Amino acid sequence: MDWGNVTAEDLIDALREVDWSSPPRPLSEFFSRFTIPRSFVKWNSRIKCNLYYYRTNYFILIVVILGLGFLRRPLAILAAILTALSVAFLNDSFASSFSEKVTRTVRQFSPHLAAKMRPPFTPVIRGRPSAKRAIYICGRPRWVFVFIFSSVSFILWYVSCGLLTVLWALAIALLATVLHASFRTPNLKARLNTFREEFRAVWRNYSEL
Repeated sequence: MDWGNVTAEDLIDALREVDWSSPPRPLSEFFSRFTIPRSFVKWNSRIKCNLYYYRTNYFILIVVILGLGFLRRPLAILAAILTALSVAFLNDSFASSFSEKVTRTVRQFSPHLAAKMRPPFTPVIRGRPSAKRAIYICGRPRWVFVFIFSSVSFILWYVSCGLLTVLWALAIALLATVLHASFRTPNLKARLNTFREEFRAVWRNYSEL
């Protein structure tokens, strides 16, 4: 795959749709073979490949750095969790899996309530859905949960006075992620793995031609 032709929008769409349940890459692989990119084109291709391939490692790295910054602010930790959930709900796979698990748990206590938590039926015309499949969480549009969790987390950020702390911690975490993705040389295993997992946002564009 030529990562130089992958746009930032394609990368964001792929990260939204890809399954995040895969385990992180081994630390021996994550912290091995660092080289300086020879050109801007090489750096651009490398950083996109690494962001996609080591996505779980980078997510854990950001969470750990944010957690270290919130050791003395319990409300800030709760705000960070809610913020992370509101962002995670933007991922199609996570939102669908979260809704399914919550509905399955509720069904054990109240089947009638669980039936109301099912997503609305989407009609199919000529073998294809009439519109792009919308994501629902517990029977409600995804944006409802994103708005509620984001609003509550903003209030907690304000009450805990930890907004400045999270900005510094987030800046350090993002800087560490960009530096690693810039200097970590993509190996053959990474290229084959990303190619096998099918970078869906890119291949969708080709299939529509």
